[in-house]
Amino acid sequence: MAAPALMVLVLVLPAGAWPSLGLSRRPCVHCCCPPWPPAAAPGPHTPLSEQAPWVGLPRVRPTIDISILKGEKGEAGARGHAGRSGKEGPQGSRGLQGHKGQKGQMGFPGAPCQHAHVAFSVGRREGLHSVEDFQAMPFDMELVNLDGTFDLATGRFRCKVPGIYFLSLHVHTWNFKEAYLHIMLDQWPMAVLYAQPSERSLMQAQSLLLPLAASSTVWVRMFHRDQDSAIHGEPGDLYITFSGHLVKPASEL
Repeated sequence: MAAPALMVLVLVLPAGAWPSLGLSRRPCVHCCCPPWPPAAAPGPHTPLSEQAPWVGLPRVRPTIDISILKGEKGEAGARGHAGRSGKEGPQGSRGLQGHKGQKGQMGFPGAPCQHAHVAFSVGRREGLHSVEDFQAMPFDMELVNLDGTFDLATGRFRCKVPGIYFLSLHVHTWNFKEAYLHIMLDQWPMAVLYAQPSERSLMQAQSLLLPLAASSTVWVRMFHRDQDSAIHGEPGDLYITFSGHLVKPASEL
């Protein structure tokens, strides 16, 4: 069975024939949305009911994605000059005490200490009588003489290591004789050993500490005044001794 055919009649009339047909001459108006653009925008005091429907429509703003226009990262520029140093700020408060560190390793052993040793001790067995106003007392017995610094014949010790020395002198007086001796430093008397004449002989001693320079000499001098000065001695016993030793070198003072 054949489908029914739809026929459309199209009338083509000249423009001047529309009025004769009794049709309205008003322009065509869209029935769904208000005309665009509007004849006049509503004022600020126009009621919402009288405003055109297009007033409530959202405003559309175009946006551009900048990321698609961004180029590649350029090379780093040259480093600028350093700025001026700022003013020093106030001192901060003291921080908390830290934890105790671990014990360090033992160091290498140091070099051995170099101690200087100087000492002498000499004696005289024979007695001695003064024959001049001043005379040096020689010695005939060497007990200790490190490095040979004491000369028995002249009775002088010559200092090689400067420093502080301890010196001591012991003698035995002679009956009814005066004993008058000096411990000398170069040409200067530093201490006196003296005993008055007595019917009994006595042991007398004198000691002192002296700073000695290099090449200084220490010796014993017998002094003769108005009467004879003498000290007693015997070949079998040692009554007269003169000793000295270095206490502390000048390098350690």
